[in-house]
Formats: sequence, structure tokens, C-alpha cells
Amino acid sequence: MTEPAALATLVDRVPDGWTAVVYARRPYGLSRRDHADGRSVSLYAEELGGTDVVSTNVYRTGAGVLLRPCEMPAAKVLDFLRDWTPA
Repeated sequence: MTEPAALATLVDRVPDGWTAVVYARRPYGLSRRDHADGRSVSLYAEELGGTDVVSTNVYRTGAGVLLRPCEMPAAKVLDFLRDWTPA
């Protein structure tokens, strides 16, 4: 698993709003929405022209940064967050 500081860095590099990105040599649309003054972040990526999705919520709490993937393994979300590049 990823350390909270490393997770925060991965989340912080995602721009606000919608961004075209590349992951695994495929195009994706990556969306970021902040809630509660940035204490909660929703991330959603959809493969453009394909069927793959990556979805998670991230919570910044007093106990640290928590990753809560949406119906997928955390490893899939973390791989995406580590490896996407701007299109």
C-alpha cells in the first residue's frame, strides 16, 4: 500500500476539473472534484473509446489520507494514479 504522504502527492498532481490523459498507452478522461474544502476528493477516469474506468474517493482526515476505491481493487487505482501522463 502507499504511504499517506505519497498518496496525497499522487492526488495533488491531478488537476481540478476534466483532463485528457494517457494511461497504458490508451486515452482517458480524468475528472477531479473537491468537496469540503479539499478534505474529500472524488477521482473518476474513463477510457475514451473503451470500457475501462477508474474511480475512487480520497479523504484527508486527522488519521491521515484514506483511499476508498469504488468497486475495484486499490492496486488498480494506485497504478493509475502513479502512471497516468497528460495527453
